[in-house]
Amino acid sequence: MTTRDAGLASVQKAFALLDVVARDPRGATAKDISAALGIPLPSVYRLLQTLVASEHVVHLRDQRRYGLGYKVHALDTSLRQQVGTPGTVRRAVRDLHASADAAAYFAVYRGDAVVVAHVVDSPRRPRLDPLDFGFTDAAHATAFGKILLARMDRDEVAEYLQRHGMPGLTERTLRTPETLHRELRRVRAEGIAVEREEFVPGASCLAAPVLDAAGRTLGSVAVSLRPPDFERRHRAIVPVLRDAADRVGRALRAAEDCPVARRAD
Repeated sequence: MTTRDAGLASVQKAFALLDVVARDPRGATAKDISAALGIPLPSVYRLLQTLVASEHVVHLRDQRRYGLGYKVHALDTSLRQQVGTPGTVRRAVRDLHASADAAAYFAVYRGDAVVVAHVVDSPRRPRLDPLDFGFTDAAHATAFGKILLARMDRDEVAEYLQRHGMPGLTERTLRTPETLHRELRRVRAEGIAVEREEFVPGASCLAAPVLDAAGRTLGSVAVSLRPPDFERRHRAIVPVLRDAADRVGRALRAAEDCPVARRAD
């Protein structure tokens, strides 16, 4: 292994270690990390020393555990600033929540990932767990993820699936590239993505693309409902969703200082 390869492997291990520490609100012991990653304890301690020194991990000595450090909070703050959701967009998502009487979401596209940027819900219409700010996963199984994939050509979708796979999350999750391609053709034709209990049981979603002035997809707005409500109301929600997507698109184009709008230039 070259020095460069060894360095990359260390970086990958460090990020994997942070994932393990983040999984449990209590943090993790060195033995927990060693078992989860299959890394010898001496190597784990060396990585931990480096991450503690950089303040990405903190040693909770009285508990004999390691927790996320305060630099991680700075990364979270920076991510929120880079994703950037203007007030006009937040208001549009809030109005969508009220008009559709459903949990409402705004997602942006960064590279080949879909990132949840803003959510508005209520005790009566709660958001889906784990769809909160920063969620980026399961594009093949979410309505706003299908909007992302629909803007790609067949080769780009194949490359995406090679990197991310198509994990089966529920009995209804699309499991093969061919079924996904058929679904994406429908999304392109209708301009609306539908997801029926493919991400989590007991919830269905609709999403519409948010476009820039040239017609390129910047992101999407979506709503989620329990299946009985969804089947009864989704046709009436579609025009409300399209209107919200158009409103968000106009807001992003008007927000010259918005990172999302700048990326569309």
